[in-house]
Amino acid sequence: MSDASIPEYTAVIAGKQVPTARWIDVLDPSNARRVARVARCGPEEVRAAVEAARHTYETVWRFATPVDRSRVCHRIAEVLRARREELAALETLDTGKPLSQSLVDADVAARYFDFYANAVEALGGETIQQQPGRLAFTLREPYGVCGHIIPWNYPLQIAARTLAPALAAGNCCVLKPAEDAPLTSLRLADIVEEAGLPTGALNIVPGYGAEAGAALAAHPDLDRLAFTGSREVGEAVMTAAARTIVPVTLELGGKSPHLVLPDFDAARAVPQIVESITEHAGQNCSAGSRLLVHRSVHDELVDALVERFRALTIGPGASDPDMGPLISARQRDRVLGYLAEGRRDAVVRVGGGVPEGDAYGEGFYVEPTILDQVTPEHRVFNEEIFGPVLCVSVFDSLEEAVGLAEHTTYGLAAGVWTSDVTTAHWLAQRLRVGQVFVNNYSAAGGVELPFGGYRRSGIGVEKGLEALREYTRCKTVAIHAELPS
Repeated sequence: MSDASIPEYTAVIAGKQVPTARWIDVLDPSNARRVARVARCGPEEVRAAVEAARHTYETVWRFATPVDRSRVCHRIAEVLRARREELAALETLDTGKPLSQSLVDADVAARYFDFYANAVEALGGETIQQQPGRLAFTLREPYGVCGHIIPWNYPLQIAARTLAPALAAGNCCVLKPAEDAPLTSLRLADIVEEAGLPTGALNIVPGYGAEAGAALAAHPDLDRLAFTGSREVGEAVMTAAARTIVPVTLELGGKSPHLVLPDFDAARAVPQIVESITEHAGQNCSAGSRLLVHRSVHDELVDALVERFRALTIGPGASDPDMGPLISARQRDRVLGYLAEGRRDAVVRVGGGVPEGDAYGEGFYVEPTILDQVTPEHRVFNEEIFGPVLCVSVFDSLEEAVGLAEHTTYGLAAGVWTSDVTTAHWLAQRLRVGQVFVNNYSAAGGVELPFGGYRRSGIGVEKGLEALREYTRCKTVAIHAELPS
C-alpha cells in the first residue's frame, strides 16, 4: 500500500513516467527516515529506454546542428540555475551533504551544460595534407546511444558531468542513477523537458546496480558507456561492455595523496587539506585521503590539522554543518571497519568513532579522523575508505615521497605543497596521476580541467574539451580530387 505522504519517482522513458509495481525506499542519511520511493527498474525498462533513445537519435538529434544543440544545452543550464535552491535541498535530503555543498553542486551542474554548449560549436575535424589531387579530412560524429551509470556521492553534478558533453555532441542517453541517491537525477527529466530537449534524448531508469545497471551495461544496442563507481563494479561493467565491443569511460576512485615539503605554506595548505578529506564526509573519489609529509614538519602540520578537525561541526545537512552523515548504514559500517583496523596498526590523533549525542539520532555519522604513523603495509594506506579518514605517513626524500605516493594501485589525483617551483615541476612529472594540484587542491578540479585516472583509477577522460572528443568518434574522408585528363 502506497503512503500518500511519500513522493514516488518512476522511470522516465520517451518523456513519460512508466508505471511500476516494484519500489526502492530512499532514506535520509541524517536520520534514516524514508523520504521517497523510486521505481525498481530491470531489463524490460532498460530495453524500452534504449529503444526510445535510439529512435530519437535516428530521427531527430543526430540531424540537429551544433548551434541547435548548443541552444538546448544553454537552456538546460538556465533551468538548473532557476531551480538551484530546490535542487540543492533535494540533494541534501538525498545524500546528507551540507546544504552549502549542494548549492555548489547545483551551480557546477549548470556550468557543465553552459561549458559544453559553448564548446560544441568549436568542435571540428582536421584537414590532412596529401599529394596534389587528393583531399583528406576528418569528421567528429556522435556515437549514437550512450549509457551512463552514476554513483550516489555527487548525483546531480556527475549526471551533468557525463550527460552534458554526450548530449552536446549529439548523442542520446540512458541514465541509471544510484539507488541510494537518485532523486536529483530523476528531477532532470522535468528540467530537460522544460528546456526543450527532444523527447527520448534523455531517459532515466532508477534501480539496483545488479538489475538495471547490469542490464544497461550489457545492452547490445548501446554505442558507448560511462561508469563512475567502485573498481569491483567497474570490472563487471567493462566485462559486460567487452561482449558487445562497446567503448567505455570508467572512473573508479582513488587514494589521492598530499605531498607536503618543508617549505609549504601552512596558512594555505591546512584548510585545503582538511576540506579535501571532509567535504561530503570524505565520500569523494579524489579526496585527499593520504598525507605524506616531510619528517621535519610532521609535528607542526599534524598538530594544526588535529586542531582544525576538532573544531569541525557535524550534523544534518539541512543545518549546513561542516560535515554531514555518510550515505548509508552500510557505508558507515564499512568505514568503521577500516577504523577498527587502523586503531590496531596506527595512532588515532583525533576522531576514530561515531559522534555521541541525541542530535545524531539514527543518522549514519562518523567522526572526522586522523590516523598517524600509517605505513605502506597497512590496508588503510592502500585501500579507498570513502569516509572522513586522513592517513598520515612521513618521508625523508623526494624519491621516498614518490614511492609512497605510488604504493597504491590508484592514480587519480595528487596535491603538492612547496614554494620551490623546480620541486613542484619535478614531482608533477613523476607522479602517475590524472591531476596534480600545486599549492591548491580542488577535488576533481574545475569543469574545464580534464579528469581521468591512471592505472586502476579508470579509463578515458571526463571534463574539459577532452570529454567532447570522448563522446564523438573520428571519421576519415579521403577524396580523389584530380580533374580527369
